[in-house]
Amino acid sequence: MGNIGVIARRELAGYFSTPVAYVFIVIFLAVSGALTFYVGAFFERQQASLESFFYFHPWLYLFLIPAVSMRLWAEERKSGTIELLMTLPVRVSEAVVGKYLAAWLFVLAALALTFPLWITVNVLGDPDNGVILASYCGSWLMAGGFLAVGSAMSALTRNQVIAFILAATVCFLFTMSGLALVQETARALAPGVIAETVAGLSFLAHFTALTKGVIAACDMLFFVSMIVFWLFATVVIVNVTKGR
Repeated sequence: MGNIGVIARRELAGYFSTPVAYVFIVIFLAVSGALTFYVGAFFERQQASLESFFYFHPWLYLFLIPAVSMRLWAEERKSGTIELLMTLPVRVSEAVVGKYLAAWLFVLAALALTFPLWITVNVLGDPDNGVILASYCGSWLMAGGFLAVGSAMSALTRNQVIAFILAATVCFLFTMSGLALVQETARALAPGVIAETVAGLSFLAHFTALTKGVIAACDMLFFVSMIVFWLFATVVIVNVTKGR
């Protein structure tokens, strides 16, 4: 855990040592605010709720989270520092988890800066703060799942643009798998068990369940399992390709 903490602190400090982190946070806050108030018709709803805010998170994360994750390993490969990292007394698993935690905490910082919206709905009305808290937890867990996928995709290449495209594509497929059109197509082309499995892999479906204020074990387990699986995949990929 000591090595993981050192790597996480180093990576997190690296985010804020360049303007990129601040640009990302500003873009996230500006776009999420615009989607909430204008596209989501926040005031026209006349409801003390952040439903319109969280509704767009899966689609917003499809572009912003791959932008964060694309540098996790692709940059290490391009600059050649991955060879130096592998010579240090640090396990690959520790490096993967440390870099991942730094990115996840960075996303948490960006998400936490949206707290004025929470204050706003409490000033304007009497919202269900339990639902809002569950939605924030769900959003962070979903971001963690996207980041884990992005980490594995970043480990596959030294090109950050390719890493971004791969991560966005895979996350898009996992998000779309819960839509009715995809489920109907899956049922028509595959046995019912496979169709149900495809539907159960949807980030969107599990996140939507959490935004209703019900923190079910199955939804939490889904995101945790996805994070663990894709981080394990990252470890395997780094071990196999570290000499290339």
